[in-house]
Amino acid sequence: QMRALGANPQVLAFSEVYQALQTGVVDGTENPPSNMYTQKMHEVQKHLTTSNHGYLGYAVIVNKKFWDGLPADIRTQLEAAMRDATTYEKAIAQRDNDMALDAIKKSGKTTIYNLSAAEQAEWRKAMLPV
Repeated sequence: QMRALGANPQVLAFSEVYQALQTGVVDGTENPPSNMYTQKMHEVQKHLTTSNHGYLGYAVIVNKKFWDGLPADIRTQLEAAMRDATTYEKAIAQRDNDMALDAIKKSGKTTIYNLSAAEQAEWRKAMLPV
């Protein structure tokens, strides 16, 4: 994705990102606002673009033989529990990201830029090959 947008991505340990931003080794990161805020990246990253260009999802994986061996009623209950847990997780993540973005704005240390609809369309077009 980043190469498609003209960036030169670097692989770093997450624990090294703050210092890399601080020293200019990297110019930016790709993170949800909650990561950026809790890791204080907003203190050393001057610009933030809210692009909504990706999806951060989590998967729960189970061995097929084990799953198929469960009684149907148990599988149904587990599937319902996963739907409920997913709804709950997404609400918490949205809340945390909204709060973090607000805190980043209030800090005054990072300029936040929201892509226009036309700019989002340009990003989507650039990422089609991806």
